[in-house]
Amino acid sequence: MGCHCRFIWNGHFTSPLRERIFFVLHADIRLENSDGLHAPVAVNLSATVHEIMPSLEAKDAEGPVINSLRKEVDRRQLEFVKSGKLVPVHFSSRHYDFKRSKWVFGKASDEDMALLLMRKVYWQTRLAGGKVWIADPTEALFVETSPEHLIEIAKKLELQGLIQRDGEWAMAGNELMKQSARFEVDMRTALEELEKKHAYERG
Repeated sequence: MGCHCRFIWNGHFTSPLRERIFFVLHADIRLENSDGLHAPVAVNLSATVHEIMPSLEAKDAEGPVINSLRKEVDRRQLEFVKSGKLVPVHFSSRHYDFKRSKWVFGKASDEDMALLLMRKVYWQTRLAGGKVWIADPTEALFVETSPEHLIEIAKKLELQGLIQRDGEWAMAGNELMKQSARFEVDMRTALEELEKKHAYERG
């Protein structure tokens, strides 16, 4: 599902009972191509994660936080609603590989990366138009690769007429837009499965 995430850094931390320190980040994850559905969340960064991070500046924190939230969406842990209260999300070190000193969110195959880029270019073209950044370091981190490798994947898509590439940017090609029915069905199916899960949990 195509999502847009907006962050609000609180600029302070709370220390309940002075026992544990949490750095709080508010985010609003909006589901694109929906009737205003969104998931407001309060991300709690534990003291352990704070020690791992070079800093809490956006340049160091946004990538891991965004990808942790993407994992929560993929696992259908977040419910998208038209209104709602902030849902606490614990940003822990479970996605951090201490042996390799790196964030790990799951290694993707080249086929999965190609599909990721196709969906990204399609939906951004469909909803906003213009060029799409295909060498996003945050996305590269999510699939455990490099921005350079994403560009190599994009070159193969370009040869198939699916995209028109300009360095680190791309636009949807005719062959990609011809697959609109596929992407629309995938979107509706994913949203229906998410709604069924949360309806079941509510009883």
